[in-house]
Amino acid sequence: MKKILHVVNVFFVLPYFIGEQFDYFKKAGYKMHVICSPSPLLENYSVKMGFRFKAIPILKAISPLTDLIAAFKICSYIRKNKIDIVVGHTPKGSLLSMFAARIMRVPARIYFRHGLVYETMSGIKRAMMICADRFTAACATRVVCVSHSVARRSIEDRLNSPGKQQVLLNGTCGGIDTINKFNPERLDIKNIEMLKHDLGIGPDTFVIGYVGRLVKDKGTIELLDSFDLLRKRHPDINLRMLLVGGFEKRDCLPQLLIERIRNDSYIINTGFIFEGIENYYSLMDVVVLPSYREGFGMSVIEASAMKKPVLTTRVTGCEDSILEDKTGKFIELTAQSICEGVEFFFDKTEAEAYGSNGRSFVTQYFEQQLIWPEIEKLYL
Repeated sequence: MKKILHVVNVFFVLPYFIGEQFDYFKKAGYKMHVICSPSPLLENYSVKMGFRFKAIPILKAISPLTDLIAAFKICSYIRKNKIDIVVGHTPKGSLLSMFAARIMRVPARIYFRHGLVYETMSGIKRAMMICADRFTAACATRVVCVSHSVARRSIEDRLNSPGKQQVLLNGTCGGIDTINKFNPERLDIKNIEMLKHDLGIGPDTFVIGYVGRLVKDKGTIELLDSFDLLRKRHPDINLRMLLVGGFEKRDCLPQLLIERIRNDSYIINTGFIFEGIENYYSLMDVVVLPSYREGFGMSVIEASAMKKPVLTTRVTGCEDSILEDKTGKFIELTAQSICEGVEFFFDKTEAEAYGSNGRSFVTQYFEQQLIWPEIEKLYL
C-alpha cells in the first residue's frame, strides 16, 4: 500500500484543491497523510475524509528559523511513516515539502504549481520568489502546472525544463464535481429561498457575484469601482454585489474599502464559506473574476458549471477558464470594462445561452472523475 503525503500551509487548500480525492485514492488502495498548519477544522476533516495528519506551522512569509524547523519536522514525519509519495501545494508548502522529500530521498516528489505569485511583484521580492520556485522545481521529480498558461509562463521564466512539467488534461489541480455539487439540477429550492431571504435578496434583484479572497491581486478594488459606476448608470435596477470570501492581511485592501464592504447595504459579504458554496452561485446573475493573476480560474468554472455567465481578465490562469463569447467574456481591469461586461448580461437571453454553454464546457473538460485518473498516473 503506497503512502501519499500532501503538504499545505493553510487548511482551506485541503477541501478546495483535494477534497473528495482523499476518498477516491483511499478506495484505490493508497494510505493518505496530510501536513498542514494548525487549524480548528483539521481534526474533524481528517476523520471525515479518512487521512492521518500532523499540524506543523508553515508560514506564508519567509521566516528562516520557523521554516527550518518545519522542514525538519516534515523529514521526521516522512521517515516515521515511510512515505512513498510527497505532494506539495502552495508556494511555501511546496518549497518545504519538496526540500524535505529530496533530503529523505522520497522516490516521487510532485510539486503542484497553483500559480505564479511573483507575477504581481517587482524588484528583489520578485527575484527571490522566482529563485524559490526554481529551487522547489529542482527538488521535485515532477511539476504539475494547473493551467496551460501557467505552464507556458513557467518555461518562459525558466522555472524548470519543459520535460519536467505537465498539465492535467485541460487544466486544474483536480477538477470539480459537476454531478453532485456544482449542478443546478441538484439544488434544494427551499434552501435557496431561505438563503435569499437571509441575505436580503429580492425576486427583482440583479446580483453581481464574486467568489474568492478579498485582496488587491483579485481585482477587488476595480470590481467595487465598477459597482459604483453601475449604480450611477442604472438607478432603476435593483443591484446587489455578493462577495463570497474573506479579507486577508497579505495584499490587503485599504481599510476604508474594508469598512465600506462591511457597511454598504448594497454589498453582501458572506466571509469564507466552507460548505454549500454552490448555493451562493445560484443567487448570482453574473460572476466576475477581475484578477491580476491566477493559477486557474476555479471560481469561473464553478460558476459555469452552475450555468452562470462569467466575466474574467485575459491573464495567466484566467484565460484558460472560458471560451470567449461562448461561456464568458474577457474584461479589462477597469471599472468601465467590468461595467460594460455586466451590462451585456442584463439581457437574460444572452445570460442563459452563455450559462448553458458554460456547463457543457466544464462537464466535458473539467469534471473531477476525468482528472483523478491522470493524477494516479503520477503516483504510478
